Amino acid sequence: MEATNNTAGTLVRALPYIRRFSGKTVVVKYGGNAMVSGALKAAVMQDVVLMACVGIRTVLVHGGGPEIDAALARSGVESRFEEGLRVTGDAAMEVVQSVLCGKLGKDIAALIGRCGGRAVSLCGIDGAVLKARRTAGGRLGRVGEVTEVDTALLNTLLDAGFIPVVAPVALDDDANADAGIFSLNVNADTAAAKIAGALTAEKLILMTDVPGVLRDPGDPATLVKTLRRDELDRLKSDGTVTGGMIPKTDCCAAALDAGVQRAHIIDGRVPHALLVELFTDEGVGTMVC
Repeated sequence: MEATNNTAGTLVRALPYIRRFSGKTVVVKYGGNAMVSGALKAAVMQDVVLMACVGIRTVLVHGGGPEIDAALARSGVESRFEEGLRVTGDAAMEVVQSVLCGKLGKDIAALIGRCGGRAVSLCGIDGAVLKARRTAGGRLGRVGEVTEVDTALLNTLLDAGFIPVVAPVALDDDANADAGIFSLNVNADTAAAKIAGALTAEKLILMTDVPGVLRDPGDPATLVKTLRRDELDRLKSDGTVTGGMIPKTDCCAAALDAGVQRAHIIDGRVPHALLVELFTDEGVGTMVC
């Protein structure tokens, strides 16, 4: 009886959040260890399907670093990074596009289907959803910065009850682009933030391999549960936010500046982290509002 009461209590406490977010758009960036572990994959897809079932218009933007690394190694194509970005030559771009827009995206859509949802796998080239220009004057090869988001295809899918699964490969917006090569590799966090802003989403949720923003990076107990937008710049300047957390907080800031109501950085290693963050008072990560 006690277990039944606890379960019922959990559902009742989730009801106000379900009512608040039903009909709203939430963009989730899916990556890190949550894409590697089979159990975590299943938990994320169950969360995404449940979100859709209660009326949340859910867009899933995915990365795929480990899969790309493995495919490049099999193909004998060099892989290196500069300033946290993968240097992407023409040969590497073919592999990146094949992995992200092909097998990986389709596998994610299939997992969502097995959990009872309806998903469509696409990339930024489809419907010109994402347009981009080369980063750093082309010094990094076919790495791009998003210049434009066309939401028409995404809204068509969302209106029809589908979950768009978006790979961060964009259409090269340079009129002088190399003949026959039309794609650019885009950072998945940035793509998710741009899409969230263009959709005027209620929330952007970045799934990471850390608990969230920590005042002491070595101590998970120092998790900052809630931040205001104006506090992000201060935390960067005083050294609280450093390293790989800087681009993630920058994405949160960009999304909020574009009209997104709240941005979240959550630990994708926690099973059902999405549901805990969305539908409970305590949450599981850092919320920026």
